[in-house]
Amino acid sequence: MTTREGPLAAEPLPGERGLEESLRPRSLAEFVGQSRLRENLQVFLSAARERGEAVDHLLFYGPPGLGKTALAHIVAREMGAQLRATSGPVLERPGDVAALLSNLEVGDVLFIDEIHRLHPVVEEILYPAMEDFRLDLLIGQGPAARSVRLELPRFTLVGATTRAGLLSSPLRDRFGYVARLDYYPPDDLCEILSRSARLMGVDIEEVAAAEVARRSRGTPRIANRLLRRVRDFAEVGCGAADSDEKGAPGNGVVDLARARYALERLEVDEAGFDSLDRALLRALLEKFEGGPVGIDTLAAAVGEDRGTLEDIVEPFLIQGGFLDRTPRGRMATAAAWHHFGHPPPTHRRGTGQPRLL
Repeated sequence: MTTREGPLAAEPLPGERGLEESLRPRSLAEFVGQSRLRENLQVFLSAARERGEAVDHLLFYGPPGLGKTALAHIVAREMGAQLRATSGPVLERPGDVAALLSNLEVGDVLFIDEIHRLHPVVEEILYPAMEDFRLDLLIGQGPAARSVRLELPRFTLVGATTRAGLLSSPLRDRFGYVARLDYYPPDDLCEILSRSARLMGVDIEEVAAAEVARRSRGTPRIANRLLRRVRDFAEVGCGAADSDEKGAPGNGVVDLARARYALERLEVDEAGFDSLDRALLRALLEKFEGGPVGIDTLAAAVGEDRGTLEDIVEPFLIQGGFLDRTPRGRMATAAAWHHFGHPPPTHRRGTGQPRLL
């Protein structure tokens, strides 16, 4: 095993250089999962290349960590174009957008992450740029002010957001293709983990990869993060897991016992819940008898920001069938009660009505 000189090396190990970049798929052929989106995107990119045009504007939305940024890089690479990346909060003034757009070249891909956080004034500048490829600027103030129109090269705007509902209708309607990225099934995550393990030089058994995939919340970013941490435990030895006869402590091989031990140390349970997931569900079950309870009350109970719960925690719990979002508030499902080893209550709190199971 390669070692570093001193407590911290000035440069990363050769296998670690650009690790995050290397784990990203570089083409649609390497992109795993999201089959309908991938097939549609292949058609749109191929058609645009045959016509010699920039592909139409694209909007990708869905929970974080599913590959929206990776798709933006793939679009630019497949089109042989340059990628210019920024984010919604960075673009504070119309001048920021004007400077960015005026430096684009024909066919460039402009990627705006968190596009739902664009300022309304900035958003309005994008409308004519996206639709007519022109930029209308007001120069000066008062009676001396004058309007200047700049012609822009045809470019592709790729937007990414975790909260598509916060996008205004005029902006959303100017995208030629809007696609939602869904959580990945364990089989797709296994394939992603196998590829990442090869690139990282990690020797991982198939059953161990399946275990990590099952606890990754359907998210490739989380799967790759857990793989790196499981690798750490495998390289330095993992206590009780290494008492098994499957290998010597610290030999770097990720088997099922080491994977389970590492995941338990990371507080990731068999359903993929981390400490925040469990805190939310326990608060809902133990303090509020399963709900209904408002999101602000829940956020205060677990000591977390409301936005974090809505954007990161709740989507996975709702899709997994552990949480219901109702007009009266959040409610725990029967699956949540069973996960913590409690039978669901027979009556809804404060209603006296039988709970339907």
